[in-house]
Amino acid sequence: MSSQNATNLTQTHYLIATSEREVLTGHHGVVVWMTGLSGAGKSSIAVGLDHYLNQQRQHSFILDGDNLRSGLCADLSFSDEDRHENIRRAGEVAKLMAEAGLIVICALISPFAADRQVVRESCAKSSIPFMEVFINAPSRSASSATRSASTSAPAPAPSPASPASTPRMRHRSIRKSNCAPT
Repeated sequence: MSSQNATNLTQTHYLIATSEREVLTGHHGVVVWMTGLSGAGKSSIAVGLDHYLNQQRQHSFILDGDNLRSGLCADLSFSDEDRHENIRRAGEVAKLMAEAGLIVICALISPFAADRQVVRESCAKSSIPFMEVFINAPSRSASSATRSASTSAPAPAPSPASPASTPRMRHRSIRKSNCAPT
């Protein structure tokens, strides 16, 4: 990744305020950031939440880590440096979508607390609520790998090479043992 910053950028100021977009959607834009190990169920929970919100006539969209890595972030590896960039990109897209009035459900392995904090602060600067949810479930990677080999599906993302601590959550954590928020 190049660290050069362009000097000839002019930020566009929109004629339609976020508050006006919220009137159209009937709710605030928000970023719901689901983090946890590979195979913990982030994507499955995100799909269920998205379905529920749409049944409630709430405008939502999922930013899934695997989907982003097959498009926007296809040029990134799983090195620590590229993991930081992956989360930065996902966070910027999530913030823009929330500014448009969507409930953005992000399901990403985001192992580094500092990266999640950068996204949280970026959202706060734009007055976008940020809710972090740790999916505290054992990884299904072993069973996923077996399933992938038999179905030609892509293998799960590798776990971070550097040790990542369990997130200390200010918001919510979901444990697989009882599937209840803590």
